[in-house]
Amino acid sequence: EVYSRATITATILWTTYDVHVKTLYMNWHKKPRGSYHHGNLRKALIDAALDLIGSKGTGGFTFAEAARHAGVSPAAPYRHYKDREALVADVAGQGYRAFSAALTKAWNDGKPDPATAFKRTGEAYLAFARREPAYYSAMFESGLNVATYPDMRIAADEAFDTLKVAVAALVATAPDGQRPPVLMVSLHIWAVSHGIASLFGRGDGAGFKQPISAEELLESHMLVYLRGLGLTI
Repeated sequence: EVYSRATITATILWTTYDVHVKTLYMNWHKKPRGSYHHGNLRKALIDAALDLIGSKGTGGFTFAEAARHAGVSPAAPYRHYKDREALVADVAGQGYRAFSAALTKAWNDGKPDPATAFKRTGEAYLAFARREPAYYSAMFESGLNVATYPDMRIAADEAFDTLKVAVAALVATAPDGQRPPVLMVSLHIWAVSHGIASLFGRGDGAGFKQPISAEELLESHMLVYLRGLGLTI
């Protein structure tokens, strides 16, 4: 009888210990309430950053605010980004890629002729700035050092290369010996297009109002500038 009671007691103690350990194990592996769970964290953060840039500017929000806007914990963004600037750089990189795609589509391999396609490309430049003001701000107003973010630099270079392709085709229509440097013309056109887009063609309501449209202003400038270089447009 003594042996039987000892056996029963030991069995009860062991069962209690086993249940307790299993309970601890299950609780240890259970995700805490409010922990990160998101199907596509990077996309959610980029979308949140675009919303915040659109309403507050590129420097008007914190990393934690971006996380909160995306509906994730403050620690979740660190799975993809070192800090807020890295997130903005990723947004800018995406913007440059979308920008390059828009310019490439508008250029359409220079069809039906370089002059017509070039005019269409300029309109696409302004259209992107108007349609995607948050991307445009991240690309050109964030003040990020492109050397620190190679992916953003590559995307920016690809966008500029798209413009250079169009300029090269336009320059090639001039007679030999009268063709201006492609890089110089590309830089001039990029600068003027950006200035007009930023001052008069913004889609966030921050641009200055003028009696003529941004497209008309860009076209008139291109006519004066390119004809001054001996190029037909």
